[in-house]
Amino acid sequence: MALIDQIQEFLQRLTPLTRGSLLTELERLEVCGAEIPGAAPVLEKLRAEFRADGSNASRVSHPSRLFFAPLEPLLIDADPDHANSGRISRGSLSPIWEWISRDLLPTMARDYAGAVNKLIASDNQKEVQRVVDTFQTKVVKSLENTLGSPDATRQAQAKLATYTTARSVPHDLNKILCAMRARVALAKFNDALPVKIAEFSDTLVAKVESLLKLFEKKHADALPFALALVARRLKTPWQLIRLASKAAPSKNAADIAATPYAITVSMVLDRLDIRRTALRVALKNNRVLVAKEILTEIYDTEYALRVRIDQLDESEWGRRLENLISATATLVEAEVSRFPDNVGHVLGSRSLRGHLSLSGRLTYLAWKGRDALAGGAAFCRKLVSAG
Repeated sequence: MALIDQIQEFLQRLTPLTRGSLLTELERLEVCGAEIPGAAPVLEKLRAEFRADGSNASRVSHPSRLFFAPLEPLLIDADPDHANSGRISRGSLSPIWEWISRDLLPTMARDYAGAVNKLIASDNQKEVQRVVDTFQTKVVKSLENTLGSPDATRQAQAKLATYTTARSVPHDLNKILCAMRARVALAKFNDALPVKIAEFSDTLVAKVESLLKLFEKKHADALPFALALVARRLKTPWQLIRLASKAAPSKNAADIAATPYAITVSMVLDRLDIRRTALRVALKNNRVLVAKEILTEIYDTEYALRVRIDQLDESEWGRRLENLISATATLVEAEVSRFPDNVGHVLGSRSLRGHLSLSGRLTYLAWKGRDALAGGAAFCRKLVSAG
């Protein structure tokens, strides 16, 4: 039997959901740069199948999609093994759903799927939502019991490992439990946010902070998810750190790290890491213009972090930023070196680092001057109140 026929026979033994999970897993490993002998024909077959019927392998089946619907604003299409504070990898949903359906609550999951499919067929949306809410509550309670015991947690992790090789999926399971518990509050918080935040001004920072404080009173453990919802509304992602810098008594990294919203800096660095991976994929596929756009964002974010946070290099954030920029530089150098010295490459242009220009340096001085004035004004207010 020819190899292609053997592959076809093997794939047909798997359920559509399992084939979709396999495609997601192989593509995740491909993005990570892993070399998998013999994977090319399997990927070709799976991609042809899911593209032919208009489906998407990373999308789980309809009943499970309804189950995970509250998480949709928190999902991210990235390697699950990347750090993503407040975000959940979409690729983690399929293996977690299979584990729920086959190991955690197999009978309830089967009954739930059957009921949802019948109600969808009869177009009874109100009853569909009631059934979904009920099953979500049952899963949350079951997860609380399972993950509340070290032995049960180890067993759950062992079972999950049979559905994926991504090491972060058990961590995403804990995130899903936390987000599901706060799903109603997260939905209300999300609805209260501005539709789009073009500029995260002091007024908007204060408004968002007041919403965050109300949310945090009852759902402190879910705060990273609320911050992720804020990040989605920002036109300029790095501006999320303003929640932390505005709450700090100074711009020093140590003071910012002591605020309730210090995690926003890590979240911005998480995005940088994801963009670095996207840059590598774009370069691998010779999408130079896409790579240029990504690289510009990386440079702009680096600049903003260095300007907005003093003594950054002495912090763990600074060390992580340095590693990310160093890895980015390696990618860019490898790409630029493919061309002769007398042939310019768009990724080697100084224009991508706008902060190195005269206007960029003037902007830097203006920001620093404004920070100094703000700090002086705050100090004077303290003296007056003390007197």
